[in-house]
Amino acid sequence: MRYVYLALAVWGTIHPMSWFITWFNENGYDLMAMVDAWHANAATSGLVWDLTVAATALTVWIIAETVRTRRWRGLIAIPATFCIGVSCGLPLYLFLRTGNDT
Repeated sequence: MRYVYLALAVWGTIHPMSWFITWFNENGYDLMAMVDAWHANAATSGLVWDLTVAATALTVWIIAETVRTRRWRGLIAIPATFCIGVSCGLPLYLFLRTGNDT
């Protein structure tokens, strides 16, 4: 199961980033324009807030488990979540969490 999580983390990186890169190539590398596009209508705003809440919940979970278990490498999933997306951060954390600690 561990490598399924890794495969999902890779897919969760490549697939969304391909869409972001396509958007940037078509519209220029303006981050604020992308944020404006995320709020183009109620449906996209809802998705942004859904992912924001999910990313926040994942971050709280990662921090709580890291403090409890002292397995610091799980913290890598937090920047992955906010720089790439929940589609990368969650499976990456599950991959790291299920690994052996040797």
